[in-house]
Amino acid sequence: MRAEMLTAVLALVNPMSLQRRHRKNGNAIVAVDLAEHPDDPLAVAGTLNARIERLEADLAKLQATAAVHRADFERERERCERLMAEVLKTTAELTAVREAAARIAGELAAFQARPWWRRLVTSFSPVLAGAGLDAQNACAVVASGTAT
Repeated sequence: MRAEMLTAVLALVNPMSLQRRHRKNGNAIVAVDLAEHPDDPLAVAGTLNARIERLEADLAKLQATAAVHRADFERERERCERLMAEVLKTTAELTAVREAAARIAGELAAFQARPWWRRLVTSFSPVLAGAGLDAQNACAVVASGTAT
């Protein structure tokens, strides 16, 4: 019982920062001014109502802040979606360009693998066709070294 009473007294004394005087026998005397700490239920209710009003005001401020943060979040989410769409589109374009570059590199390698006279005739085949000559016959003429 004594330990429970001590715990109850300490719970009352510590938050209030009341004055304590220690005796030689180990006990402490606490001076409590009842005018400063009324036990009137109406005073306690008034204090609690004031605290509730402060908490409600804080809640309203936090809800307004949360609404602002929510709007920022929505705006950033939409911005992120637009950027991701642009990244996907750019990636598709990049893949197409890489494929075209690989195709052109293959054509260049095949072109360079031919002998110089075939490359020359292939390059001028539109001119030869305009002159009424056949590109295959022109290759044979160049390869044999004879002219017709």
